[in-house]
Amino acid sequence: MDIRAIRGAVQISTDTPESMREGVQQLIRRILADNDLEIEDLISIFFTATPDLTSDFPAASARGLGLEAIPLICSVEISVPGALPRTIRALVHCRSTRAHREIKHIYLGGAAALRQDLAQ
Repeated sequence: MDIRAIRGAVQISTDTPESMREGVQQLIRRILADNDLEIEDLISIFFTATPDLTSDFPAASARGLGLEAIPLICSVEISVPGALPRTIRALVHCRSTRAHREIKHIYLGGAAALRQDLAQ
């Protein structure tokens, strides 16, 4: 197995812990499912959230999927005028048998505008 990095993002509707949990868990589930990954394949996940998201940490939402043993970290996305609001991005490091070009990067909901070439 090789080490791979998978990108993903989701835009949530409101800045609440519930909306954060729903969005993050949906994103991580899709990254795992669409790339045929198990939790044991994960190495770490780096999350960013736009500055308008302050109700909770994306990593706290991800832990609800059983990722307690996986290193998770959060950071604030840089504030660029006109950037997509209420957006959580993830960079998942994992072990995979897939080639780089076979990796499926996941952009959900309004975040599809970030990478229309990769959007799901």
